[in-house]
Amino acid sequence: MSFNSLKIGKYVIPKPIIQGGMGVGISWDQLAGNVSKEGGLGVISAVGTGYYKNKEYSKKLVSDRPLSEANFYSKDGFDAIIKSARTICGDKPLAANILYAINDYGRVVRDACESGINIIITGAGLPTNMPEFTEGYPDVALVPIVSSAKALKIICKRWKKRYDRIPDAVVVEGPKSGGHQGFTYEQCKMEEHQLENIVAPVVEEAALWGDIPVIAAGGVWDKNDIEEMMKLGAKGVQMGTRFIGTHECDAHENMKKVLLAAKEEDIQLMSSPVGYPAQGVVTNLTKLVEKREGPAVKCISNCVAPCNRGEEAKIVGFCIADRLSDAYEGNLETGLFFSGTNGYRLTEIISVKELITKLTEGE
Repeated sequence: MSFNSLKIGKYVIPKPIIQGGMGVGISWDQLAGNVSKEGGLGVISAVGTGYYKNKEYSKKLVSDRPLSEANFYSKDGFDAIIKSARTICGDKPLAANILYAINDYGRVVRDACESGINIIITGAGLPTNMPEFTEGYPDVALVPIVSSAKALKIICKRWKKRYDRIPDAVVVEGPKSGGHQGFTYEQCKMEEHQLENIVAPVVEEAALWGDIPVIAAGGVWDKNDIEEMMKLGAKGVQMGTRFIGTHECDAHENMKKVLLAAKEEDIQLMSSPVGYPAQGVVTNLTKLVEKREGPAVKCISNCVAPCNRGEEAKIVGFCIADRLSDAYEGNLETGLFFSGTNGYRLTEIISVKELITKLTEGE
């Protein structure tokens, strides 16, 4: 089976593979730029851009961490990442992943538009007011992430009523994805919430609004998985964890080693200050947190609204901004390493070009 190109708004993605947005610093200029260059859609994570290039774009640091959301979501850092990715992929479509739960969401969306991003993907909450922040940038395509047909219906109704527009595409994400889930712990294990069971209802809902392209995500690993999703009506897939196993991935070599060494049982759901369960590799940090011996929670970066200035972080036992940035810097003791449930299947590091060839032509 050969795959058709994917159209998102005015942009055509020759190979219908979207690389998942992974922060802090896992999918930045090198990974996203090369994925777009090779015909997929590269996605830059907006999370933690104040850490880019050894924090040179962070105007104020406290304990060597970007102070407040203005520095953690650095406009200058984000712009530098986007410009660097452009030197790799030229004028090919390039996307940004901007979590709805972050502090300064609207400002970061506008930053992306001003820096020339073509497509914005948003999950971690229902982005019912997303079009508000892209006013003046009609060519920027908007792609929410949902976990059910009901969520897509709510978004479409609100967008149509308030802004007279609908999403340019929608990502439906199942509970095998890395990082934060759109489900409770219990729902993550339930059959009706698995990706293969939620794609078709979302495709049906999308068709009612004018055939919005549906992109399937969460546990998609190889060409066979992509074909299965296409049979269910998806027009493309989004894959995060598999792209960590590339030379171009911006993640620290230690993160790649953590995944290469992980066994199936090492990848588990854990509590998170964001308020959703998160999927990652059990490491030294998770053991420290279980014993309530993890690093002190100081809330320097004020990264996500649901954390309530560190209150939720204190309850779960770790600051997500600090621990993800530790992983970006390769700290095996205190780093938090997110992974989808298939992360243990990574056995080698290959080039983005080789990976996309495998995904489109078979292993």
